[in-house]
Amino acid sequence: MSPLVITIMIVSGIVLLIAIAYINHMVENNKLEKARLKADLNDRLRRSSDLSETLPGQLMTPQLKLLLSRLQLHFGERLLPLDKSNSALKARIEELRKHIALGESIPVKNPPQQILAEAKAKDVRFQLENLHGQLTRSVQDGLLTATEAKLWLGEVRSMLTQVHIEFFSNLGQQALQQNQPGQARLAFERGVQYLRKQPDPARYQAQLQKFEEQLARANAMVLDKTQPSPDEPSELTQGLSSLEGEEDWKKKNIYD
Repeated sequence: MSPLVITIMIVSGIVLLIAIAYINHMVENNKLEKARLKADLNDRLRRSSDLSETLPGQLMTPQLKLLLSRLQLHFGERLLPLDKSNSALKARIEELRKHIALGESIPVKNPPQQILAEAKAKDVRFQLENLHGQLTRSVQDGLLTATEAKLWLGEVRSMLTQVHIEFFSNLGQQALQQNQPGQARLAFERGVQYLRKQPDPARYQAQLQKFEEQLARANAMVLDKTQPSPDEPSELTQGLSSLEGEEDWKKKNIYD
């Protein structure tokens, strides 16, 4: 065998090894990319589904339910080729298609949720932040136009304001029921301050006026509660009695 043939065989072997290594690398990269995409789609599908199912009923509208259903369908349809044996996903896709076909007549079964505690208010705020993130990402992916996203982000801000209004109002009313006008005054005062800081306070003029009325009533109750009874001795009434006693003593000494 000539040296040239040996050289060609060696070079061919090296090229073949490089080609095999490159193909293996491409296959591994493809597997990793599919796994990454599958995980991302599963996460976005789960987030959209959670929002659709658990957002408080007073914040959920048919339009928002329809939007979230469309997002879920998009993620589900992209996920299915990567998870073809997932029968639950196939059933979910069919169900979403039926609901979307109803348009704004889509059923909204989210029950209203009372926002009475700060922990609950934070939980709902976190949900709205999640919704904000989903909308922003949908614009980047071309699922929503910039105009549509701007309108929806405005709705999210409005929903967040509604959450604060409900929280401060419920907190104040609860304090009044428990005969704690001082706590009620604090809650209503926070409501007034929050609405006055809004970029469009005129939109919430009715709610602001209600908070101001409730704040005035709570203030009056606090003053009434702290005002001493005429029959109840206090440092002031005792001091006045003492002064009157001294005056009587002085008068007695003068006339004696």
